Amino acid sequence: MIPILMYHQVDIPAAKGTPFRSLTVHPKRFTSQMRWLKRLGYTGLSMRDLMPYVRGEKQGKVIGLTFDDGYHNVFKNALPVLNELGFTATNYIVSNHLGGTNFWDADNGVPSSTLMNQDEIIQWLEGGHEIGSHTQDHVHLPRIAPAEAKKQIAQSKTDLEQLLGTKIDSFCYPYGHKTAEIEQWVADSGYDNATTTARGLALTEDDPFDLPRVNITRSTHIFHFLQKCLTKKEHQKRRR
Repeated sequence: MIPILMYHQVDIPAAKGTPFRSLTVHPKRFTSQMRWLKRLGYTGLSMRDLMPYVRGEKQGKVIGLTFDDGYHNVFKNALPVLNELGFTATNYIVSNHLGGTNFWDADNGVPSSTLMNQDEIIQWLEGGHEIGSHTQDHVHLPRIAPAEAKKQIAQSKTDLEQLLGTKIDSFCYPYGHKTAEIEQWVADSGYDNATTTARGLALTEDDPFDLPRVNITRSTHIFHFLQKCLTKKEHQKRRR
């Protein structure tokens, strides 16, 4: 069983009562979490680096590190910590909106937050980290026409590969919304793996295009963090 951690923003959380405030982890808390993993002998890995362990081809004390949406504050606050500890991580990018904002959250009252631009993404890659796809426009894949959904999946891969000069192997379903058919479209587009928002630990027998994750939120204090990462309890909560 391997935990794949799911983060969104790493920044000072917004004021109490702000919608989805829980998805912003304080930089000090994130730093503490990563240092505790290192202290306990674990290595944080990107999905690219983690998949041989998920498949059972390698063995070791490893944990997957993923960030959804590609926020600038992750580049600013998380990247230096990851580099300091020798960890790698995957950042899932909304390919049509480099340097833009989280416009998809506006209707829910979530404050606007800047996304990484091309130069920052290149620096992320130069640090040995991975860029994955989060579609072109952060769409609800099951709610749009099949042709458009296929385009959002495949074209985001093509665009990022051409822009960055690197292979894009990892995909993340926006909002965790998908179907078996959508999973197949991701596989057919040439990705190697895909993560969901389903809670649980990754198993060797898991479908690589339906990998669960462990959600880390603003209120995940260090004891709960270690419990989520290092015990099997999280797997028992898994929802398919």
